Amino acid sequence: MSDAHLGMPDYKQSRNRERKLVEWLDTVKPQTEALYLLGDIFDFWYEWKRAIPRGFTRFLGKICEFTDSGIPVHFFTGNHDIWVYDYLAEETGVIIHREPFEFAANGKSFYVAHGDGLGPGDRGFKILKKIFTNSFLQWSFSRLHPNFSLWLGNSWSVSRKYSQREVESYGEDELLVKYSRHVLESRHFDYFIYGHRHLPEVRSLKENSDYVNIGDWLTHFTFGEFDGEKLHLRKL
Repeated sequence: MSDAHLGMPDYKQSRNRERKLVEWLDTVKPQTEALYLLGDIFDFWYEWKRAIPRGFTRFLGKICEFTDSGIPVHFFTGNHDIWVYDYLAEETGVIIHREPFEFAANGKSFYVAHGDGLGPGDRGFKILKKIFTNSFLQWSFSRLHPNFSLWLGNSWSVSRKYSQREVESYGEDELLVKYSRHVLESRHFDYFIYGHRHLPEVRSLKENSDYVNIGDWLTHFTFGEFDGEKLHLRKL
């Protein structure tokens, strides 16, 4: 699953989505071999050496139940929770991914990523990502008091409005589709799975290779489920 944006747009609405997410995790846990969280789980997340954002206790506790019982949980950083360092890995046991991750299961090959910054175009965001990942600027931001910096980060993040670009398909010009086709020129994958775009969609790239966007938990409440033979796009 991807793009829950916990914390957005306010405490009440976020808490309701968090409860739905925890209930869903309870439902799928008995059948789960591995859980993949494809980024932007939090609308804003930043870790200091001795402080973390307030909230999300139910969700984090549920993730600990997965990892404590031996179920691997893969956490991909998105463009809203890019500032994950070592807290989540140490305290909840998740496996952190900052780049696309490739793996095989039951004879199928998977290419999995949040999706931000991949493919051609989107130059403005790519410049912004370089700023967000700059070690000196991160060090400088960490010098701010958490009360102020969390207010600043949340205010900027929550005020962001999703444009038509993020809720409508571009057809063949879809950047992540173009990117997936480019990867296919040199390597085969049965499934390319992304979040980021908030648009649940399954699209055939060529024979035995699909592009899958698993949508979000803001409006669609969709997720991907691999049953050992085929990947299905499900809705809560």
